[in-house]
Amino acid sequence: MKQRRNNIAYIDGANLHKGISALGWRLDYRRFRVWLSDKYHVQTAYLFIGLIPRYKDLYAYLQKCGFTLIFKEVVYDGSGKAKGNCDSDLVLQAMQDVYESAFDQALLVTSDGDYASLVKFLLKREKMNAVLSPSTSKKCSILLKQTNVRIAYMQDQRTLLQAKKEKAPGGDGTPQGSLSW
Repeated sequence: MKQRRNNIAYIDGANLHKGISALGWRLDYRRFRVWLSDKYHVQTAYLFIGLIPRYKDLYAYLQKCGFTLIFKEVVYDGSGKAKGNCDSDLVLQAMQDVYESAFDQALLVTSDGDYASLVKFLLKREKMNAVLSPSTSKKCSILLKQTNVRIAYMQDQRTLLQAKKEKAPGGDGTPQGSLSW
């Protein structure tokens, strides 16, 4: 019997959302979670995200899809734009999990070079599986590339991970399509 690996995904939620949006498509989070489990043997998928009360339905949906949400309190800049930088929380969680021997391999979902030192640390301890970049090769940070970590690009899985486009209501008046997040 093949033993299932205990891998953990650390997902920078803002980087994931912005990266996929910049590519011009929407991510189906339910499919994404299943794919992480099937392809990378991810048992726990931490999604680091800013906490904005009006998005409580989104948070409930993401939890229903199987993500473990780690919230960061947001602050607002002068123009009212929300800012919830989760980088340090993600790194802290990964370091805690390493020291508690909580996983076999880590998968990092980001294109942000701020995580290069974490990647180097995990590589040195043979705890790094891959970086999954929600950006193109041109947009993924050179700092991540310089670590020589394996980088996979989500754009290559677009047909599998893309949310279906919403359909207009059917002729019989019943709603059709998927929820838009």
